[in-house]
This record gives sequence, structure tokens and C-alpha cells, in this order.
Amino acid sequence: MSARVEFFFDLSSPWTYLAFTNLWPMLNRTGAQAQLRPILVGGVFNAVNPSVYAAREMTDNRKLAHSWKVLKDWAALAGVEMNFPSQWHPAKSVNAMRFACALEEDQAALRAFANAAFESYFGSQENLDDPAVLAAVADSIGLNGAALLAAAQTDAVKARLRANTEEVIARGGYGSPTILVDGTDMYFGNDQLPLIEAALKRAE
Repeated sequence: MSARVEFFFDLSSPWTYLAFTNLWPMLNRTGAQAQLRPILVGGVFNAVNPSVYAAREMTDNRKLAHSWKVLKDWAALAGVEMNFPSQWHPAKSVNAMRFACALEEDQAALRAFANAAFESYFGSQENLDDPAVLAAVADSIGLNGAALLAAAQTDAVKARLRANTEEVIARGGYGSPTILVDGTDMYFGNDQLPLIEAALKRAE
């Protein structure tokens, strides 16, 4: 049975961490399956959503300031540690997402790595772009960090990350997480998970 839900994600996004955490209970309730699809969100922003950068540069951005409070509220509700923003924000995520792409064919391993990487960055405030940190994260969950580091540097993995990023843009995405149900029904962000659950139930 193919996955009805595609979860395009970048590990540097706190809202993606929340959606990733809340995704699995929702899937358990609906019986649906998900496929994790690593992307580079900076590439998406550069292509179709450059306003994100302008918003960050505004010194009196009340919406952004309030979003930090809402983020902590959502984190408490989801039961995740959210020590954000950290000294590494905004984080470069190309190395992390190459690690993720190297695992894409093994969805269980990718899920475990993503969860551990989220905890490393948002919980322990470790550098998401440091290959040594990423290898240690992989080792901590029983994966081979050195092998993953080597795989992440291959042309094939780099090409896969570019292809995934180009694909989500072509399919209408503008950030992380972009979530597609049954191929074309697109949703964005943690707060739209109830809509996704309703869509999955309607189509049963």
C-alpha cells in the first residue's frame, strides 16, 4: 500500500518539528501511511517565497515576535523541548538534509534520524549544520554516522536533495512542512494537521 501522505520537510524549521511530532498520532488515528521527503527549505524560499527573509529583517515585526510565544505554546502541547531560537538560528541545513536524503529509502531509519536531529537542534541547541554533530546524532540511535557522512557527500545524494526540493516547488509548495494528501491535496504547517485528518477520513 502506497503512502497517502507525503511530508516534505527541512530539519531547521521549528514548526516542522511540531508537525513531525504530531503527524504520527494523527496517522495512527486514520490508519494512513506517510512518506518522509527531505528538502532544502532555503532553496524553496529563494525560488518562491523570498518574503520570509524580509520578515526576519524587520525590527518591529509583531507577528514574528508573537509567533515565538505561540511556538512555545504548541511545543508544550506536543510535549517537545523547544529551546529556540538558539545561537545557530537561522541554521544552515544543507548537511542535515543530505544526511536525511541518504536515508530516504529506509523510512524507519529516516524517521528515527529526523526525530533525533530535531531533538539535537531544538532541545540541546547543537549545531544542525556540523557534520560531526550529525554523525553523532546518527550514532546515538544505532545508525552508522561515519557511513552516513560519507554517503551525504556523494553526487547521488546531493542530486536527490535538489530533485526533492525542485519537486515540492513544482507541486505548489512554499515552505516546510509541505504536506500532500493523495498526491495533489496540499497543506502547510503544524496547525493544518486537523484539516489533513479530516481529509483522510473523508476519503476513506
